[in-house]
Amino acid sequence: MGTKKELPEKRRNQILDAAMDVFSRLGFHKARMDDIVQVSGLSKGTIYWYFKSKDAVIAAILDRIFSREHRALKDVLSGEGPVSDRLLNLVRQSARHTQSLKFSVPLMFEFYALAARHEQVHSAMQRYYATYRSDLAQLIQEGVDSGEFTAVAADKVALSIIAAFEGLILLWVVDSERVALEEDALNSLRIIIDSLHRGGTYENGKSHKSVSSEQEENHNVKVSFR
Repeated sequence: MGTKKELPEKRRNQILDAAMDVFSRLGFHKARMDDIVQVSGLSKGTIYWYFKSKDAVIAAILDRIFSREHRALKDVLSGEGPVSDRLLNLVRQSARHTQSLKFSVPLMFEFYALAARHEQVHSAMQRYYATYRSDLAQLIQEGVDSGEFTAVAADKVALSIIAAFEGLILLWVVDSERVALEEDALNSLRIIIDSLHRGGTYENGKSHKSVSSEQEENHNVKVSFR
């Protein structure tokens, strides 16, 4: 049995778990607080003690999803080893986490739609992506400063990585038979990493000189994020 101090957090998570289930099935517009009450198994009074409105529940779910992703990135930032390996590990973990919560993935697209007409959601998502992009750019810059990556605009690389992963999630939801999220996300990231290494490709934790890279150098062709 949890302590008195742990109980509020347990109840809060119980409510948010129920809300994610309800919103995933019904969408934000059709879902009612009564639906959350029914799924949670808690009383209506308890639900409203923690969350005064459906908007408050939506904001809490958004914060929960984004906080998990940001913690994963912070762990990578504080880690050791080549930046390339850490980026690949980050994307691998993110893909596996997304796959494990496939039932709730439609929620993210609900958030995107809601952000277009709901100022609170729009502002929250804007802050999250700005923070995530900034921290990811910090990791890219670490690779540049160490000489692992060629000189690039780290912020643009960070945006490209985020856009590639978010786009793949959309395609995976639409056509999971043809899109293998983890595999395709890693392949997309490797293409970006290859362009960041000095005259080579990245494979199995090592930088390799390739024929295509030599041909690009001979013809002064560069993939650039400047």
